Amino acid sequence: MVTSEYESRIAARFAGFDQDGNGYIDREDFSGAAKALLAEFGTAARSDRGQALYIGAEAFWQGMAGIADRDGDQRITREEFVNGAVKRLRDNPERFAEIACPFLHAALAVADTDGDGAATVADTARMLTVLGVPDDLARTAAAALDADGDGRVGEEETVRAFARYFTVPE
Repeated sequence: MVTSEYESRIAARFAGFDQDGNGYIDREDFSGAAKALLAEFGTAARSDRGQALYIGAEAFWQGMAGIADRDGDQRITREEFVNGAVKRLRDNPERFAEIACPFLHAALAVADTDGDGAATVADTARMLTVLGVPDDLARTAAAALDADGDGRVGEEETVRAFARYFTVPE
C-alpha cells in the first residue's frame, strides 16, 4: 500500500477519536469517551473500574499527545494525527499497544459485566458503538475479535486488533 492510501485510512480514523466533533482531539475527547462508557454500562465513576477507566483515558491521551501534538497546544489536529501515525506508529503496533493498553484494559473491564475476565461479544459491540463505531461495523468487529468462538473477547485479542487497525497498512 502506498503512503497516501495509508494516510487516507488513518485520516478516517481521526473522527473516532474526535468524540465531540470539534475538529481536533484533546483530553476532553478521551475523558468524554470514558464517561460515555461508564454511563452505558452503569458503572460509577468513583468505583475502582471507573477510576481505572479515567486513568487509562488520561494515559492514552498523554501517549497520543506525545506522539502527535507537535505544537504543544494540547490539541491534535487531523494533520498532526496523520503525521504522528505515519512517522511513529505505522509499522510499530507495539508502541500503539503500549499507549492504548491501559484504556483498553479498563474499557474491557467495564464491559465485562459478569466479572469473569472477558467481555461478551455483545458487550464488546456496545463498547465499540459508544466509542463511535457504527452499529453494524461494531457487531462485525466484536464477532471477529472472538477468535476462538467462545462468545468472549479478551484483552489480548482487542489490543492486537486495535493496534493493527491504526498501525499496519492493509
